[in-house]
Amino acid sequence: MTKKVLVICDASPFDSQRIRDSLDMALIFAAVDQEVSWLFKGPSVLALKKGQQPSKLGIKDFLKQLKTLEIYDVDRIFVCESALAQFALTPDQMSIDIEALNIDQQKVLISTQEHVIKL
Repeated sequence: MTKKVLVICDASPFDSQRIRDSLDMALIFAAVDQEVSWLFKGPSVLALKKGQQPSKLGIKDFLKQLKTLEIYDVDRIFVCESALAQFALTPDQMSIDIEALNIDQQKVLISTQEHVIKL
């Protein structure tokens, strides 16, 4: 039976493995036919910015896998509206299609999920 799963990440993309772990978690749930959504909060929104080059920092470039999420039916990618504003970003600067949510919309999203995983 399909369950609604929300993965939430608020980690900076280059100072820990949490975004990579979040990506792996989203793909694992998608592989077992769960309805997966992903919410980026805080500095994690920087992982979605076009033109990132983690290899220049000596980090494996897992960000290009973000573009494959649609293949796995992880096509509901949300970002915190205030995090976008904090980093002076707009949705058109993101490398994948996203939907910006304000805090009230995030609360509704979370309340409609059967499982919420925060990494």
